[in-house]
Amino acid sequence: MAEIVKKAKTPAKPKAVAKTAVKAPAKAKVVKAKTVAEQVQAVTPSHHEIAQLAQRYWAERGWQDGQAEQDWLRAERELMGIAS
Repeated sequence: MAEIVKKAKTPAKPKAVAKTAVKAPAKAKVVKAKTVAEQVQAVTPSHHEIAQLAQRYWAERGWQDGQAEQDWLRAERELMGIAS
């Protein structure tokens, strides 16, 4: 007959010792540097914003045709903060 052997129990973990209250050093804020794509996206106006401003320039010119591209580029420059 096979003899049954009982495994010994693992010893109990020692209880945690109470620590005295010590303040942890203040964590420094980690500032993540923006990628180039994030920087470009932050200053790039939306298509809708450019279209609205270009249409306003068109209206200021008395709705004359022939300068739509110039109006668009002027609106882009102004919204991006680039002086011309």
